[in-house]
Amino acid sequence: MDLPHDSGFPIDVRVPTDVRLIEPLVGLVTRQCAVRQLSPRACNLRVPVALTEALSNAMLYGNREDRSLSVRLRARLDEVSLVLEVVDEGTGFDMEACTIDPTGPEHLEREDGRGLFLMRTLMDRVERFTDGGNVVRLTLHRA
Repeated sequence: MDLPHDSGFPIDVRVPTDVRLIEPLVGLVTRQCAVRQLSPRACNLRVPVALTEALSNAMLYGNREDRSLSVRLRARLDEVSLVLEVVDEGTGFDMEACTIDPTGPEHLEREDGRGLFLMRTLMDRVERFTDGGNVVRLTLHRA
């Protein structure tokens, strides 16, 4: 699967459900964020961690690792904010019910359950809605 070259924003790409594609997708977005002078903290920490979690959740939980299904990544960056949308072909989920505090004693040894918590901690806004698929929208405002 060839990803688009670093041609800039907006980014709109659909890929098969394959976790090996997460790192190249995240790299594509973070490189463009750096070129457009989003803060180093955003480019090196906030965006890659949150986007990795969103793509992982879409592939592992939304599409249930079904390689016949796809994940779509839409990204745009303007003077005000970066908006990332990850769309899967799953049935959706209740974001409040699925967000746990992984620092609670009953969750410390679990390997899962941290994705939504991290996204909400690192991004300014995290939304979930349906629009031709299950969409998770991450918004990060410029400093």
